[in-house]
Amino acid sequence: MQQVDFLTQKVLAGEMLTKEEILLLTSVNVQKLAQKANEIRQFFCKNIVDICAIINAKNGACSEDCKFCAQSSFYQTAIQEYDLLATETILKQAYLAEQAGIMRFSLVCSGRKPKKKDMPYLANALDNIQKKQKINRCASLGLLEKEDYLFLKEHGLERVHNNLESSEKYFSKVCTTHKFKDKIRSIKLALSCGLEVCSGGIFGLGESLEDRIDMAFFLQELGILSVPINILFPIKGTPFENNIALSYDEIIQSIALYRFILPKAFLRLAGGRKLLPDNGRRCFESGANALITGDMLTTSGVGIDEDKKMLLSLGFSW
Repeated sequence: MQQVDFLTQKVLAGEMLTKEEILLLTSVNVQKLAQKANEIRQFFCKNIVDICAIINAKNGACSEDCKFCAQSSFYQTAIQEYDLLATETILKQAYLAEQAGIMRFSLVCSGRKPKKKDMPYLANALDNIQKKQKINRCASLGLLEKEDYLFLKEHGLERVHNNLESSEKYFSKVCTTHKFKDKIRSIKLALSCGLEVCSGGIFGLGESLEDRIDMAFFLQELGILSVPINILFPIKGTPFENNIALSYDEIIQSIALYRFILPKAFLRLAGGRKLLPDNGRRCFESGANALITGDMLTTSGVGIDEDKKMLLSLGFSW
């Protein structure tokens, strides 16, 4: 039996692979690796796909220096800055998402964390979505404290998004205004409050394949079951604007390895998917089983009708 077959059977039997075993898989033919990753996905997750949409509820003027981000106040990226959107605007987008058959809707705000004055507005928006729609309620709000999580949970928040971005070793190359340990602390606080957590990162920041693997093991240790996988969308004016794009094979290899490390997770294609020649179809044949549909924060995405057509042709349901 080939090594990849043996390790696939270990995962299917419920065993977690070690980093050393995952590193052995990096030498496997990408197509073969993708096929086995898809077998693992089908075994543990069936053909169910999880679809979410986001709203850029507050844009720009961010105090953090994340080197990939158009919203950082450290860089000149010519984006339109605006404060928290009106509740009516947020509700309208949540309604449209629900009507389109999307399961999850997330409020995303720029900044290290919302200002104290913004918290009641966010709570009111979540309250109204909970009362008027059946869609699941998520939010990406930075580095919150326990009291913040508990407050928003009381008003209908179910899931928090907080990306690790990369490995602990590489994180300082991505951001210096906060640390990897700050991310971990915030995620653990959210989990301690009984909230679900959505956390992943970005491929193409200049990190190594081993960095991506290390990030996946951190996510495994935290018990994360919703893992956004972004492909760097180079933004003019940011330090990473000239990063060399990853090959599609390397992206597929990375996603397939994530499926071996996180066999039961929703691996969610997120930002940068539109850069792929097939809008990510190969990724869904290689272990991915979730996505963000529609536009991202400051970049365009793929529409829900186009996404549904692709997913149905691959045998997925939602």
